[in-house]
Amino acid sequence: MRPFFLIVTLILASLYCNAQSPADYVFYNAKIYTADADQSFQTAIAVTDNLISYIGNDDGSEDYIGDETVVKNMYEKLLLPGLHDVHMHPLEASSSASASCILNSQDFNVENLALQLVDCDPQPNSNGWITAWGHSIYALIEYNGVPKDVLDQYFPNTPVAIMEETSHSFWVNSAALEELGIDETSEDPVGGHIVFDPFTNEPNGLLLDNAGDWANQAALSSTDEINNQNYDGLAEYGLPLLASNGITSICEGRTYWKRGFLEIWQEIYDNEELTVRTNLGLWMYPDDEDVEQQEILAEFYDAGNDFLRTNQIKVYIDGITTNGTAALDQPYVYYFGWPFEQGLNYFSEARLAEYITELEPLGFDFHIHAIGNRGVHEALNAIEAARNTNGELGARHRITHVEIVNDADLARFAELNVIADAQVAGTWTNPEFWPETAELVGDALSERLIPIKSLYDAGAHLTLSSDWDVSALNPFVGIQNALTRAPENLPYVETAVDAYTIKAAYVMRHEENTGSLEIGKWADIICVDRDIFTIPTNQISQTQLDMTMVDGEIVYSSDNFSLGLNEHSNPNPFTISPSLANSFIKITGTSKNLGNIEIHIYDAAGKQVLSQTTFNSDSISISHLAEGIYSALFTQNQSELSTKKFIISR
Repeated sequence: MRPFFLIVTLILASLYCNAQSPADYVFYNAKIYTADADQSFQTAIAVTDNLISYIGNDDGSEDYIGDETVVKNMYEKLLLPGLHDVHMHPLEASSSASASCILNSQDFNVENLALQLVDCDPQPNSNGWITAWGHSIYALIEYNGVPKDVLDQYFPNTPVAIMEETSHSFWVNSAALEELGIDETSEDPVGGHIVFDPFTNEPNGLLLDNAGDWANQAALSSTDEINNQNYDGLAEYGLPLLASNGITSICEGRTYWKRGFLEIWQEIYDNEELTVRTNLGLWMYPDDEDVEQQEILAEFYDAGNDFLRTNQIKVYIDGITTNGTAALDQPYVYYFGWPFEQGLNYFSEARLAEYITELEPLGFDFHIHAIGNRGVHEALNAIEAARNTNGELGARHRITHVEIVNDADLARFAELNVIADAQVAGTWTNPEFWPETAELVGDALSERLIPIKSLYDAGAHLTLSSDWDVSALNPFVGIQNALTRAPENLPYVETAVDAYTIKAAYVMRHEENTGSLEIGKWADIICVDRDIFTIPTNQISQTQLDMTMVDGEIVYSSDNFSLGLNEHSNPNPFTISPSLANSFIKITGTSKNLGNIEIHIYDAAGKQVLSQTTFNSDSISISHLAEGIYSALFTQNQSELSTKKFIISR
């Protein structure tokens, strides 16, 4: 009896599973890149609640259509998995608190930059500081005078902190230096440098890396007003912008827990305004005492839920090459006259290894900023040291930027299961700009900046991200650049898309639930306006979003995307009869709800000759129109649905 009972049970279970419930959405006649293990393409997908309930061919999707199913003929448009951006700064980039004025990064006249700030008429924030952003550090480095003196002319009493375009230095005035307690006796902080005037031996107003972070922390420390600005910017600007770019999952690159960032993200989530899956990366402050900071970070760990997790640590091991602070294993060719010739460290290799060793057993993954070849090498060493102590815990640490990587370190990414995260959306990362970096680090180190092909060929788990707002947010700019930056380019469009989808989902520890379009995964889906797999690669950056769906909910749709009709039974949901007309035409639609459908009739010259709201089976008089060929455009809520042609002949 037991075998018979088992067989019956299996048959009943099979019948139950095949009795499909109607889906909420069915998209068919599409081109769907799944990003699955086979990198396969399909034509139809169904969404039930927040999950993908079907993916396959058009015929199979019919079993998922019910009376309430929204069915959309995609007319061969491209659907992709929702895009992941695993390194960005959305809260900082969105908040009006971050900068009251944006300066021109292409203006290298310091006086002009100061006047730009004056023209903004900036007002002190609730901390009493004026903030701005955007200038190039070279404007200050090449200035013959004292940078702080220029600001002092216009802002003698109010502290001013202006973040340079890369975020790795600040331009401040005398009032700011006084507020920070920086004077001629001050010593450099770990990971930073206070620039002194060579004639007076006083601080000149330029603060590099962690020294600039002092100003940032003071100017933007948590207050009710700044917290509100951060919240409103993220909710009203940042999150909608992510949705309109097809980004459905992100990692925040600097979650400043001392400035209330954790609470703001939690409030956004609690208020049901979070429209992107988010992993927060707790900032590791280089000035803090190690044991105490480790204890605090440990308390913040939160495995979270499908939308919000605090399970990453963000740490800088070095600075950047453009201001001479990226950690190199040889002297800079030109190092700006700083008292260090091979860059600097926010955290030493040994100190970083200690943090990883202590915190990875709790579930934390480290997100390590490393740009110079020494920085990358030391980051890999620190991860390896923790591995030697803790054993293999399944950690998913990643090194971001990876601008200069020694040959000997390429294979170590795969050997240590360390993710290589690169940003190539900025035009400065393209090979034609590499000679500019050569002026700083030499030809040998600049000949393959951001070596994504070399890392890919070495078997590294490679992801692509934006570092927004340092570089462009648009993922399709990054995809195009990743494919066109020979000799360090990726081989296929699928490879670049995977780096933004399934490969990045692994970083966020939810590759089993999203990152590819497969049955049972979360319905995170986007639709774009062109087929990036067939168009010339140098046109991919022009791609526009038509629709973004997160967790089965549409969070963005363009004017070109409408879900007002059930289109499955007819590729064109309207018919016009007779097609060779005399005095009247009759409009027939497949939807039961045609009350707000409009028909716009154009003659052969493209002139609109008639427009009216139509109803099912309506007859429209055309007796006043001349003989000829006409086009009927059907719209709903100002979105184009379809067109049909007919001929008037008498």
